[in-house]
Amino acid sequence: MRFMKLFRPILVISLIIISIYVVYTKPINLGLDLQGGLYMTLEGQDTETVKVDNDAIQGAIEVIQNRINGLGLTEPVIRKKGYKQITVEIPGIKEVNRAKELIGQTALLEFKEAEWATSGVENLTKEKKEKLYGKNITVDTIYDYDNKGNVISERKIILKNTVLTGADLTKAVPGTSQYGEPFVSIEFNSEGTKKFRDATTRNVGKPIAIILDGKIISAPNVQESIAGGKAQITGKFSTSEMKDLVIKLKAGALPIPIDIIASKNIGPTLGKDSIEKSKIAFVIGILAIFIYLIFVYRLSGFLSCIALLSYIIFSLACLKFLNATLTLPGIAGFILTIGMAVDANVIIFERIKEERKNGLTLIASINAGFNQAYITILDANITTLIAAIVLFWLGTGTIKGFAVTLSIGILVSMFSAIVVTKLLILMVARLVTNKENLLFKV
Repeated sequence: MRFMKLFRPILVISLIIISIYVVYTKPINLGLDLQGGLYMTLEGQDTETVKVDNDAIQGAIEVIQNRINGLGLTEPVIRKKGYKQITVEIPGIKEVNRAKELIGQTALLEFKEAEWATSGVENLTKEKKEKLYGKNITVDTIYDYDNKGNVISERKIILKNTVLTGADLTKAVPGTSQYGEPFVSIEFNSEGTKKFRDATTRNVGKPIAIILDGKIISAPNVQESIAGGKAQITGKFSTSEMKDLVIKLKAGALPIPIDIIASKNIGPTLGKDSIEKSKIAFVIGILAIFIYLIFVYRLSGFLSCIALLSYIIFSLACLKFLNATLTLPGIAGFILTIGMAVDANVIIFERIKEERKNGLTLIASINAGFNQAYITILDANITTLIAAIVLFWLGTGTIKGFAVTLSIGILVSMFSAIVVTKLLILMVARLVTNKENLLFKV
């Protein structure tokens, strides 16, 4: 019994200490409207083989999401707009051009059988090319660059049929050779391993071209049949380009070509101004609530103010711990739940006063008041929580941010009202048994 009496205070104190630690050590993610960032509108394009439809757009959204996550950015907002457009919001982005290139490129990786072209191949007629190298070929050029990016040599190559694509990959890992040159190690799935083995067996002594979005990355000559299902992509690219290549390979190719039709960098000036105004509104609102509670409910009102402070700390800790993104609607939802937390305290206090009028002792009236108020508080908060869940489920962007903060606020406000407030009032009630009107004036 003694353990149960101590359990609740120990639990509350532990949660407060943990929450304060999280609030002061973990940064909070701010949305595009608060810290600025990149806003883009993308549009899917039809091809000869794929038409833009809902499935293609949803697939593109998933690939873009994975690519942005690969950059280590937090909480991008990606959603469908109309029939064939996608909007992308990336808060706090600094490498804007890199993000645009990463998002917009199709990232179609192809392994093509190839053959080094003879001199003057570009001057041959189509019929002569087909007679020498076969049908459905393409003549392309491989360039060699120096460390400064200048072209030092070029060589014509004949591209034939595609033997593998990025869809056959299971793994892509960056690495560096003993000479400090970056490369990407790749592994194929079981079907890709068989395709790669067959292709290298057929092309011993010939090159296999590795092509990304129509651009030849490298074309190594096959020395022998490769059966292990592993290969390396090498080329004259920087460490940053290598990392981006890995991100694109892991995220997969876009199912349709994507064009960036609008792009703008949003400055944080409006966000800073909004945050400052929200802080002022928050402080004024909290002070007004504190004054009202203390004036109407005396010492119990003061204790509820302490519980309300614990609610604020708990809510902020939850938002930071869950890596939630705070937007202006999210701030509105947070402030709204403060009012709901106060409302729960008011219901409890009025029930306690009713029980006191019925002749119960102070301790008994407090227990009875809380027991009677549970159902009312639960019903009111559950209906609001259902609405918040629906908003999160069907809403997009900032609406989801509002739903998240509202849901967290509802759950935490119930905890602070039912657990923290009751704990404080019962502790003080045992100390003022001869001055009961300090807690409640009946």
